[in-house]
Amino acid sequence: MEMSLAPSFFANARPITKLRPLAIFLVVFVLSSTLISTEAYDALDPNGNITIKWDIMQWTTDGYVAVVMVYNYQQYRHIEAPGWTLGWTWAKKEVIWSMVGAQTTEQGDCSKFKENIPHCCKKDPTVVDLLPETPFGLQIANCCKGGVMSSVVQDPGKAASSFQLSVGLAGTSIKTAKAPKNFTFRVPGPGYTCANTETVEPSKFVSKDGRRKTQALMTWKVTCTYSQFLSQKTPTCCVSLSSFYNDTIVNCPACTCGCPNNLTKPGSCVEGNSPYLASAVNGLGKSSFTPLVQCTSHMCPIRVHWHVKLNYKEYWRAKISVTNFNYRMNYTQWNLVMQHPNFNNLTRTFSFNYKALTPYGTINDTAMMWGIKFYNELLMVAGPMGNVQSELLFQKDPLTFTFGKGWAFPRRVYFNGENCVMPPPDAYPWLPNASPLSKSPSIVSIIVFWTVLACFLVYV
Repeated sequence: MEMSLAPSFFANARPITKLRPLAIFLVVFVLSSTLISTEAYDALDPNGNITIKWDIMQWTTDGYVAVVMVYNYQQYRHIEAPGWTLGWTWAKKEVIWSMVGAQTTEQGDCSKFKENIPHCCKKDPTVVDLLPETPFGLQIANCCKGGVMSSVVQDPGKAASSFQLSVGLAGTSIKTAKAPKNFTFRVPGPGYTCANTETVEPSKFVSKDGRRKTQALMTWKVTCTYSQFLSQKTPTCCVSLSSFYNDTIVNCPACTCGCPNNLTKPGSCVEGNSPYLASAVNGLGKSSFTPLVQCTSHMCPIRVHWHVKLNYKEYWRAKISVTNFNYRMNYTQWNLVMQHPNFNNLTRTFSFNYKALTPYGTINDTAMMWGIKFYNELLMVAGPMGNVQSELLFQKDPLTFTFGKGWAFPRRVYFNGENCVMPPPDAYPWLPNASPLSKSPSIVSIIVFWTVLACFLVYV
């Protein structure tokens, strides 16, 4: 029976060569649908996002006046200079008559208007925050910070930005007003993915005395999430390691953020003692925030150094140093996020603020640290003042504590939300009696050797 079925089965089967194009198509389709996702995910901050609320406050003869609020609900990722850039596409043929607290980067073609010229006529406007020196009459609350926003943990009061705009050629009621679509949020490069606009319950506002509540006429909301994979940035920081029990200092991996090559790429870096340092810092690229780093083997703007400093009976101590090698940027409100299994027994931080992050529920192995206000919250440009440091005191857990196999070093390090490149595990400082390059015969092996040799000589 089996013999009779086999020929007919193979006769009806399609050749593999004909199935191959279909299989390739299915694989490509699945991969592309997976990569082109509207949602990003951060394992250390699963609920972090940028929330944009578009509150219509009043109707006008040809549109409405709206207040747009941008909230940074990310725990450790803040928006640095040169700040955020917000874009969208109008649903109809709307124009922006005027703006307060922000401006569009281009006006667009407004030639069809004869008298009152709109602020922007583009179908897809791009909006940026105004600078702090903006005249008071052009400001509203939470505006004019150059697009810089703190993370919600570091400074909740500076984690929002807002602006007001008057929209024309738009709907003049809840039924006719159409929400903008295709929102983009850049800082200034890619990395954030925005979901579709949704209509939500109107926002409510409480008066200063707390005795009256008002609400928006209509509210739209957009949520944007960050993905380091989508940003596809060159690494911006690296980690070096050292310890009291080993003289070896493990430097950042060579060429982590680039390779020093002033021969083929002049000006890619500058020596700290160069007589041309001042002219290089003030040269091309200053206004565009292009990094100018000190020439190092790793070429990273930021290096984080972890040193296992001391060992006590019931405690152990580590020292953290953050060094800025960028001659063109002060890092305001910098922060560190580190993962280490002993953070659940962190006793004290000496000159950093600290908050435990628990992205995995009850597992406390992730810590966020940042500078103390008016003391070390500002990481200065490369040079003698371009570093901040602190020490951490940990209590030992007898069940887990060890200095062996690199346990005392962090698992991951993030600076300002960017993943720092760690040295390879086999390069970590080893305990003197555990180094793979310096293992010596144990006392037991020596005793056994001499015992066997003695017995052999006795019998001989």
